Amino acid sequence: MTKKPPALPRAPLAYENPAFLDSPDGRITRILSEYSEPLARFRRENIQDTVVFFGSARFVPLDDASRALKILANTGSREAAPADEQPATQHESKTGKRSSLKVRRAEASIETAGYYEDARRLAFLLTEWAQALRFPHHRFVVTSGGGPGIMEAANRGAYDAGGKTIGLNIRLPFEQRPNPYITPALNFEFHYFFMRKYWFAYLAKALVVFPGGFGTIDEMFELLTLMQTNKLAKKITVLIYGSAYWKEVLNFDALVGKGAVSPKDLKLFHFVDDPDEAFALLKDSLTRHHLAKEAQPASARSAEEEAPEITPTRI
Repeated sequence: MTKKPPALPRAPLAYENPAFLDSPDGRITRILSEYSEPLARFRRENIQDTVVFFGSARFVPLDDASRALKILANTGSREAAPADEQPATQHESKTGKRSSLKVRRAEASIETAGYYEDARRLAFLLTEWAQALRFPHHRFVVTSGGGPGIMEAANRGAYDAGGKTIGLNIRLPFEQRPNPYITPALNFEFHYFFMRKYWFAYLAKALVVFPGGFGTIDEMFELLTLMQTNKLAKKITVLIYGSAYWKEVLNFDALVGKGAVSPKDLKLFHFVDDPDEAFALLKDSLTRHHLAKEAQPASARSAEEEAPEITPTRI
């Protein structure tokens, strides 16, 4: 007669089993979680739609730049880049110990700090206006990637205006913390870039693209491609902030000249250089394309134009 084995402990529930959830077999569960959990939170916080701000994580406020700018090692990182990549200091300038890269970055530091201040003001103006709208849900909520730089500036401006503001952060191999101006209940962290991008697009009624690097360019063209291919069941206003920067970095006219895009594709966005000008364009476009339509009798609108808690898209 065989000996009875010892009693087994209870097996973990599947949704409480980290070995499964963190495995390749649990990937579909992780992906669905990054869809359903944000959706539940947006509904709970009465968020109807957003205005998304993209831009470099490396730009700092003007007062910081005027003291000692520190270029960051990576997008979103709190760690500074090596000393030879930093802007030239006053001491280096006086002693002649400065490289051409240091000189260029020192000259750019005040300009890029100006973008931080402009993003902060634009987010303030937008939030102040949106809060005065009489709707049961929060409209045109300022949203960023949740990190430092332009992202912080956008959340900070909305915070200064007393409004809710969203941060869609991403977990990266290096340190990235959410900036302190995000509304705590709307502070998100994603593992998958594509799910983060989904939430940028799903709620957005407008996009403001400040100067930035690879990440900013990637996110901007992702949204422009969705618009170009009619994958969004709504009108999105796209403002590209800082025309001198962007026209030096990207040659949009060359894309048309080479036949890579149509001339009409350049009408998908507008260049702006002033926060008050940008706000006026946003206010006008959001009013014409969204608020004015929603003021019509329900019988005059198609089902696709109805305004539920979260506006539908086809993506």
